[in-house]
Amino acid sequence: MILEYHRPSKIEDVIVLLARPDPATIPLGGGTALERFSTRPVAVVDLQAAGLNTVQRQGNMLEMGATLTLQNLSDTLKEEKLENLVGLEQAIAHEATYNLRQVGTVAGALVTANGRSPFATAMLALDANLWLQPGDEQVCLGDLLPLRSERLSRRLITKITITLNARLAYEHVSRTPADLPIVCAAVAVWPSGRTRVALGGFGSIPALAFDGTEAEGVEMAARGAYSQAGDEWASAEYRQEIAGVLAKRCAIQLAEAR
Repeated sequence: MILEYHRPSKIEDVIVLLARPDPATIPLGGGTALERFSTRPVAVVDLQAAGLNTVQRQGNMLEMGATLTLQNLSDTLKEEKLENLVGLEQAIAHEATYNLRQVGTVAGALVTANGRSPFATAMLALDANLWLQPGDEQVCLGDLLPLRSERLSRRLITKITITLNARLAYEHVSRTPADLPIVCAAVAVWPSGRTRVALGGFGSIPALAFDGTEAEGVEMAARGAYSQAGDEWASAEYRQEIAGVLAKRCAIQLAEAR
């Protein structure tokens, strides 16, 4: 139940509202996940007027405002011809339908993501960073995901950054093309040789399976990360096998694209 609705135009006013101990106050981006809070009374702070829907290149980084929509991010990747990040475009397309991508925001998708989120999996592979206010704190997505409730209490995500000098590949297996993945893999490779492998399709958050320079180890790392990933959708043995196959497939794609 929504007790109060606010739509401030200044970040400072948003922060003041979120800091209140009572009533519990949450930021509202696209609103696609607001029903998760419907069991308790809350106040909402609509971020639409706060100027957080921007996207711009900053050197070798892409900086996204928290309320940039998933579709606008995808369109930007196409317009900027960032072919090295085509895997991110694919993950966004797999995250939600076109209509939901038009309203769902990048920060909202990460805050509410579970282990089956293609977008969160791809952003984890890219080692995305988020800025939190108050305090202008920078935190990497991998550190934030398991501690979202504690780290985001009474705080606001203002922007998210990803590197532009990494190449990303994304692969998935689903029951139907429209379903969220049973297993998905995102592999990012930097010019330095650094390689990160993230897996999705299971659990409460995506899993970081590998972060190193020995790229030939990605298949084994993926299999190890999903060795216990069994649930009602798929057995651990199946996910373990498919995770290795998808990670290897991504690595081959990236090697061939050099």
